[in-house]
Amino acid sequence: MSSTDAGRRILFVHAHPDDESINTGATMAKYAAEGAHVCLVTCTLGEEGEVIPDDVRHLASDGEDRLGPYRIAELAGACAALGVEDQLFLGGAGRWRDSGMMGAETNADPRCFWRADPDVACRDLVTVLRDLRPQVVVTYDDRGYYGHPDHIQAHRVAALALTKSADASYGEGSPWQVSKFYATAMPRSVLARSIAVTRDSGGPFQAVSSVDELPYGAPEDQVTTVVDARAHLPAKLAALRAHRTQVTVAEPFFALSDNVRQQAFGVEYYTLLAGERGPAGPNGRETDLFAGLD
Repeated sequence: MSSTDAGRRILFVHAHPDDESINTGATMAKYAAEGAHVCLVTCTLGEEGEVIPDDVRHLASDGEDRLGPYRIAELAGACAALGVEDQLFLGGAGRWRDSGMMGAETNADPRCFWRADPDVACRDLVTVLRDLRPQVVVTYDDRGYYGHPDHIQAHRVAALALTKSADASYGEGSPWQVSKFYATAMPRSVLARSIAVTRDSGGPFQAVSSVDELPYGAPEDQVTTVVDARAHLPAKLAALRAHRTQVTVAEPFFALSDNVRQQAFGVEYYTLLAGERGPAGPNGRETDLFAGLD
C-alpha cells in the first residue's frame, strides 16, 4: 500500500475473507471502477470457516487446520474480480485468528481476534489510516451486523482507530481525521421482499419463510445510505465464486455452509455512524458514501 493525498479514498474493514464480497462487493467494485482508491483490511484469515467442497474439507480447523492460508488465495481472487488492488491483513496475515461463532470454544483461544487487546489491534489500523488517509471508512455496527464476535471486534477496533488516528499525541505519523464512518446494513423491508423471491424460486438451496428467522436486518430509519451498484453485480458474483470453500453460487442466489438461499444484491445499504450526512436522494437517503465531500 502506498500513501496518497488526492482523489477519493475509501477503506473497508472486514472480519474474514468473503465478508467483503457478501456485504460490500458491489460497492467496492463500483468505486474501484470509478477510479477511487479502494483499500480492504481483513482482520483474520477465517480459519474456523466451515468448508463446503469435499475436495478441500481436509483443510478445516478440525482436520489439517490449513484453511487460513488457502483463503488468502481465495481473497486475492475475489479482490481481482472486484478490481481492488490494495488489500492487507490487520497486523499481517495470521496475526489474529478467526474466533468462530459466538459461544464457540474457539472464542477462548488467546490467538483469536475476539481476545485481541483493542488498543494493540488499533495501532495497526491507525498506521493504515495515516498512510492511506481515507475520507470514508466502512465496517459493521456495534452488533457486528449479525453478532459474530470478530465482526463486533472489527467495529470496536475501527471506531477506536478513527479516534486515535486524529490524535496527534498517539503513535507515529501525521494525524488524520476520517470524514465519514459507515456500518453495513440491510433493511428489513428489502429482506422481506428477497425472502418472497427466494421462497418461490426453487433451486438447490433451502429457503427461509420470515425475516424473523434471520439474525440480521435493520429498521428503515437506521438505514441512511443506499449505493446502487447493480452494474457491478457480475463482479460481486465472480468474487463470491472465488470464495469456493465458503460460498456456493447459483445466480442470482448464493448460500453459505448452512445452505440457506440468499439473494445477491447489486444495491447495498449502509448506516452513517459518524460524520456529516450528505445530500439525500429521492428516497431520503444518501446515494453515495462520499456524499457531501466533493
